[in-house]
Amino acid sequence: MMDKGDARSKKERLIQRLGRFDALMVAFSGGVDSAFLLAAAREGLGEKVVAATAVSPIHPRREQDEAVGFVRGRGIDHILFPSNELDIPEFVVNGIDRCYHCKAALSEKLLQIASEKGVDHVAHGANVDDLQDYRPGFRAAQEAGIIAPLIDAQLCKAEIRFLAKEMGLSQWDKPAMACLASRFPYGCPITEKGLNMVELAEEFLLDEGFSGVRVRHHGAVARVEVDPLDLEKMVREDTRKAVMETFRRIGFEHVALDLEGYVSGKMNRGIEEFRD
Repeated sequence: MMDKGDARSKKERLIQRLGRFDALMVAFSGGVDSAFLLAAAREGLGEKVVAATAVSPIHPRREQDEAVGFVRGRGIDHILFPSNELDIPEFVVNGIDRCYHCKAALSEKLLQIASEKGVDHVAHGANVDDLQDYRPGFRAAQEAGIIAPLIDAQLCKAEIRFLAKEMGLSQWDKPAMACLASRFPYGCPITEKGLNMVELAEEFLLDEGFSGVRVRHHGAVARVEVDPLDLEKMVREDTRKAVMETFRRIGFEHVALDLEGYVSGKMNRGIEEFRD
């Protein structure tokens, strides 16, 4: 069970550490981790914190709009910049090192923007739980010199959600949201058309009241993952027909429901075959 007092102590130490920077740029996706980090940096640094958000087809417009609203509501300087992942050949071919090349290019852009703003340090919202999964992007960020204050503070996801709720952050219970490229099995090239299909399909499901959804792009087949508690709702006649009609308009020929439901990191299960 999480120790609330310990979590609060970690937060206070985090804010104190952040306050020692002359200025800080936070890579802000709009998720709970980066939102908590940005809010903590705002407490520690005041107006000396800057948020930077990447804009590209791999990031849903819904996420971008939420990020903009969050930053605007706190009066934080916010930079939106094109990240152009589809210009990176190693990213498009979608090997198991896709995230490494993506994060390396992203880190370079963030550091360039920070330099232009006169900011010496860039931080991202990785937490200690991220160290347990396959995260080549984290290695790229480390190599580039992007700092991870939440890891330094030994904060895990549960503690971050708890502290974010205490701070009144609306993202405290927001489901994890990896970029849309994660919907493509390794080895299947990533295209702008495919990314758009996934975004439209997931947007429809979110508007229908589902949360934590994933639409995996298997060519003509959409494999849908929802919260296991929502599986029954997904197969109701009215919902099933609406999903089929909408997904076919989007461009999918077939729709499959994953009976296991959404599980974080599921697409990494077959990763070993690509290591050989």
